[in-house]
Amino acid sequence: MEYVIEMLNIRKEFSGFVANDNITLQVKKGEIHALLGENGAGKSTLMNVLFGLYQPEQGEIKVKGKPVNITNPNIANDLGIGMVHQHFMLVDTFSVTENIILGMETTKGGVIDIRTAEEEVRKISERYGLAVDPQAKISDISVGMQQRVEILKTLYRGAEILIFDEPTAVLTPQEIKELIQILRTLIKEGKSIILITHKLKEIMEVCDRVTVIRKGKGIGTVNVSETNPNELASLMVGRDVVFTTDKSEANPAGDVLKIKGLAVKDSRGVQAVRGLDLSVRAGEIVGIAGVDGNGQTELIEAITGLRKAESGSVKIKGKEILNLTPRKITESGLAHIPQDRHKHGLVLNYPIGENMVLQTYYKSPFSKSGVMNFKNIYDKARKLIKEYDVRTPNEFTPARALSGGNQQKAIIGREVDRDPEILIAAQPTRGLDVGAIEFIHKRLIEQRDKGKAVLLISFELDEIMNVSDRIAVIYEGEIVAIVNPKETTEQELGLLMAGSKRKEAGEETNV
Repeated sequence: MEYVIEMLNIRKEFSGFVANDNITLQVKKGEIHALLGENGAGKSTLMNVLFGLYQPEQGEIKVKGKPVNITNPNIANDLGIGMVHQHFMLVDTFSVTENIILGMETTKGGVIDIRTAEEEVRKISERYGLAVDPQAKISDISVGMQQRVEILKTLYRGAEILIFDEPTAVLTPQEIKELIQILRTLIKEGKSIILITHKLKEIMEVCDRVTVIRKGKGIGTVNVSETNPNELASLMVGRDVVFTTDKSEANPAGDVLKIKGLAVKDSRGVQAVRGLDLSVRAGEIVGIAGVDGNGQTELIEAITGLRKAESGSVKIKGKEILNLTPRKITESGLAHIPQDRHKHGLVLNYPIGENMVLQTYYKSPFSKSGVMNFKNIYDKARKLIKEYDVRTPNEFTPARALSGGNQQKAIIGREVDRDPEILIAAQPTRGLDVGAIEFIHKRLIEQRDKGKAVLLISFELDEIMNVSDRIAVIYEGEIVAIVNPKETTEQELGLLMAGSKRKEAGEETNV
């Protein structure tokens, strides 16, 4: 059989750490081929080898049966290979078209011929069902639209084989549906797709075959039609994975977090949170369900001190914390797992060990009279790395070198270790594999069972249903209903999230 891509016995090392250990991947023409593995298994590394960003120590790559030497991405492009990266490579201040043609500009009389390029972009976007305004500025369009621009960039360069690196990690449920439709259209048009993912639901829905990688080694390739999510999860993590979260009944006590009449504006000055009321008690997990963009980000930022609120009250155990500094709020007993781990969770260039004390570095035993005690810092880091199974070569490795799942485990270890009264967990499992998700859910429930309060914000409905003791539905910046997960369905939650069956004004929702 002729494959469009063959990666045979690929080995890639980084300073003695083996990221890809003798992996083979063979992709057929016209298929969607999933590359499945835990965070840090070596999926992105393997695809960066195929795209020419890394050079392998050994192994062979063939494109359409012919051996090739891909020493940089330009050669990959010339061979018809395009890559849509997880973190988009776009210039915010440029237009859609300017980003798409960057590096391939055509000129007319010495000037970039932007009008012809816009027309070409419009034609490609219509052909593949990628509705994007060619003149829009990147900073003004949604994440889902930015991803479409990345896809158009590869198609504009004539890609026949498209690599998607965790394409749904940053998308809303609606955008995921739209992306799946786009993938199907690309296949109909004769493209071949490699999909790096750890979302089993998406593999079952859209992929033809799946190659599983575990800890840098190839485990095998299976037909999706002949497997199931449980089998794939076991292949991926090397053990059986429990998909439902096992937890006892909650036994809540008094209010820990109490929010009354909170009003917050977004960065454009538009009211994003409107008179919001909510309480979270000791010994319970309250999940906030809502479609992205209904005030969740502004709510979290106001509670944690990252954004000034207009009015209202936020109390931790009766103490007002509204509009205090993030440090003062943290010291009042709040811990925060931020939704953007790169922007608000880590200093990416710092060693992971120093990231483990970002909230406490100025206190004893980590510093005295302003002088840091690095021995104590790294002793603490080693303990947390072991306890939270953070997979890193060592505690001195820069945070940016860790996989997303291991970065997230480090943040959770740091925040939970401080023994907070209230833990704010915003998208705590976004972009993580089933093994890491299971680990994090257990940690959230452990906090609850220790009598702590947990506020969980997630766009994953099954996560909200599985982990929460109560679910607060947010719509247009207000809590419109509070429901018991045992007495509701995903369909009913979906309707509430879309604004139907809204509570009447003045009706008590803060139960």
